[in-house]
Amino acid sequence: MIDVHCHLNFKSFIDDYDDVIREAIEAGITHIINVGTKIESSKKAIDLALKYDNLYAIVGIHPHHADKLELETNWLEQLNDLATKPKVIAIGEIGLDYFPYKSNGIVDKILQKEVFEKQIEIAFKYRLPLQIHNRHASNDILEILNYYKTSLQPIPGMFHCFSGNKDFLTKVLDLGFYIGFDGNITYDGIAPGETTMLSDLVKNAPLDRILLETDSPYLSPEPHRGSRNKPCYAILIAEFIAKLKGISLEMVKNQTIKNTHILFNLK
Repeated sequence: MIDVHCHLNFKSFIDDYDDVIREAIEAGITHIINVGTKIESSKKAIDLALKYDNLYAIVGIHPHHADKLELETNWLEQLNDLATKPKVIAIGEIGLDYFPYKSNGIVDKILQKEVFEKQIEIAFKYRLPLQIHNRHASNDILEILNYYKTSLQPIPGMFHCFSGNKDFLTKVLDLGFYIGFDGNITYDGIAPGETTMLSDLVKNAPLDRILLETDSPYLSPEPHRGSRNKPCYAILIAEFIAKLKGISLEMVKNQTIKNTHILFNLK
């Protein structure tokens, strides 16, 4: 199996990422894709990818950091450079987030859109897929993606930690995107601000568009909720998807691996 989105490049793993990677490989995780959320973490994702044969990197600016780019020197130039590095396979995690976090509030929406669009253009420039973060911003994200529709790659990318409603799912699939599901699909209830159970979205998403991701160190699946998430837990997510769809775990494993290779053109 493949974990298409995690953050071993974050401080939570600074003391033991070697052990975590080894544990994942022993559990059957064949590849791990680390994702940047700003310039620094994007560089660390690349460093890890260059250290391990079975690791890859995705680079980008998270919408939470769109208002902090004045702290980065020539961030756009730096991100262009990072996009050309070996083992960088996508631009992400980029997008929009309109959820009012206690620690961060909501970053100015206009600024988020500007940073998102600039990064979409970097992806087009280097013919890389997008890895999109969306929280409570579905309409604006669709508007932007439809504006750039003629420039999108034949397989344009994926939505990380997918949420929304069934109509949004249909529109995203119609644009050609893949769907990433995380450990929160195992949680009971509907998340704040949402209207649809994640389990219902899993049931409605075709298996040939689904990707497995952990978002480690966040969103640990049950029964590990509340503890640090790890790539090895992608297996629990696969098991849950298999149960929801009434299919074998082997089918989920094989198809999600195939999907990942198609989207990211892994070697």
